[in-house]
Amino acid sequence: MGNLPSNIIVQDEKAIAFLDAFPLTKGHTLVIPKMHFSKVQDMTEEYGSALIRLMLRLVDPIEKAAHVSSSTIAIHNGKEAGQEVDHVHVHIIPRTVHDGAGPIHSMFVKRPQISSIDMNQMALAIRGELLSR
Repeated sequence: MGNLPSNIIVQDEKAIAFLDAFPLTKGHTLVIPKMHFSKVQDMTEEYGSALIRLMLRLVDPIEKAAHVSSSTIAIHNGKEAGQEVDHVHVHIIPRTVHDGAGPIHSMFVKRPQISSIDMNQMALAIRGELLSR
């Protein structure tokens, strides 16, 4: 994978999984599609399905090998969301209670106050976008 050494775990014709070169915890694994897609919504159903299938296959073995019972599974979908590499990738990060990371809600220091009216309007807008496709 590029010029960095990789510890490939498993691959198939559409996706590959390897240890992250800059791990957050022992066993931190990346699962990526073999075709380039910048964001999740750019992926074909075929590659999206292959990516999720490989991720599902790996979560339990990674947790067992890392001697943990939990993991965070994350996709940063775009630069503003923290995506550092312009290629879809799923992080599987083995977790412990003492690893210093919190739940996803702890990432957001500035959480907005959203009224129930705004929540309803957002749900309507999303449903409208779905119907227009």
